[in-house]
Amino acid sequence: MRLVLPAALLLSLLSACRPDQIEHLRDTKRIAVEAENWQVKRITPQNLLRATQWAGDSLTRTAERELRQVLARKLEEGGVAAALPYCRPAVLPATDSLARKLQASLAWVSPRPRNPANRAALTPAELHPIDTTARRVARLSTDAFTYQRPIVLRDQLCLRCHGEVGKDISAADYALIRKQYPQDEATGYRLGQAAGLWRVQVQRPGVAAFWTMKTRKVFKRRF
Repeated sequence: MRLVLPAALLLSLLSACRPDQIEHLRDTKRIAVEAENWQVKRITPQNLLRATQWAGDSLTRTAERELRQVLARKLEEGGVAAALPYCRPAVLPATDSLARKLQASLAWVSPRPRNPANRAALTPAELHPIDTTARRVARLSTDAFTYQRPIVLRDQLCLRCHGEVGKDISAADYALIRKQYPQDEATGYRLGQAAGLWRVQVQRPGVAAFWTMKTRKVFKRRF
């Protein structure tokens, strides 16, 4: 038996399926990106070492940038006497804030330090690297990672306190340096020389969080 629908009923069914009356799910691409970000992903030991390098780069570059800005301002305000107390990048606000987020500690070590507490016996390869941008990362234990790279004096500003006495550093300024640091050995450098190493120690939770943040997909809206 053939079923025949009344014309009025057929028209009502067809009108109910008009495209303009269908509610589509919006932002499906953004939802897909967010869904992928929330998936639990395994972080391998190699991933953690890569994240250690990223974290070390980020922290040391922040330290260099902030130190340069602070010292330039202080040298302009009051010369070496005003700048000398601020040559401690690890305690500068932006650097300290980032170190806390990364669960990291930052140190500047040298075989010729200004502060004896920063003395370290470095190998020739560490002190005079062929590649001054080389990084070294390692896993010390289950929960601790290290990063290091050379500190290269690339700015004339550095020589105001670390250059040659009588040429870059005035006798009066050197007297101020020696008064505060009687055992100072951190002078006599030229531009392009490595004055020591940045050393960063990072805890595993900080490294893992940094890896997650760096590899997180970002939805880019198109207009």
